[in-house]
Order: sequence, then C-alpha cells, then structure tokens
Amino acid sequence: MPQRVDITWLKEPEEHDYPAAESYLCLLYDEETAKQHVEHLRRAPASAFKAKDIFRASGLSLLGISNTHVEKDQQKIRSGHALSPLLLIRDAAHGKVIIADGYHRLCAIYSYDEDAVIPCKIA
Repeated sequence: MPQRVDITWLKEPEEHDYPAAESYLCLLYDEETAKQHVEHLRRAPASAFKAKDIFRASGLSLLGISNTHVEKDQQKIRSGHALSPLLLIRDAAHGKVIIADGYHRLCAIYSYDEDAVIPCKIA
C-alpha cells in the first residue's frame, strides 16, 4: 500500500472537467439531459464525502494501480499537485451515484486512504 500523503485540492473543478462529464453522461442520457446535469453541477455547492462512501454509492469497482490514469493521478498526489473535485450525479431511479468526472482520481485517492474526504459537486 502506498505511504500516507496529504492530498491537496483545488477549490473548484477545472473547466475541462465539465465537458468531460457531459461526454460521459451522454452515454447514459440523451444529450439535453446530460447538458442539464452539467448545468446543475456548475451551480452546485461544494460538498465532501469519504472515498469509501463514494465507491459504495456508485457501485463501481476499484481500478488497480496498473491503470495508467490512476498512476498519473497517484503521481500528482505524491508531487503535491492539487486535484480537481469530483463531479457526481445522484441517480435516484437506480439508487446510485454516477461519477460523471473523477473516477480515476477517486481510485488513486482510495489507494492512499479509503477514509480520505473528497471534495465534490453533486447534483
């Protein structure tokens, strides 16, 4: 297990996170619904949840350290680079949370500390 490090965060998601979230959401919803979700995310207040709780709510599997995107995010963590908050959508119909942007960051953080509190926007 990687050594414990302090994880730093940006105050707001990076601008390119929103189009990335929309692209992913277009796979799950029609284009107009995806755009509406992203607009709600842009206006959503900051929240924070533990890494393990986000995983449980999403129902997703943890990507291993062999994933190149996870490894890149782990390098950012080790170098003290501030990470972008996650973008999450509540899917009430299925009782899950959709990680619209930040899945690889979440996996990288979890590998350091499953109890890490992760800033996010949730709509």
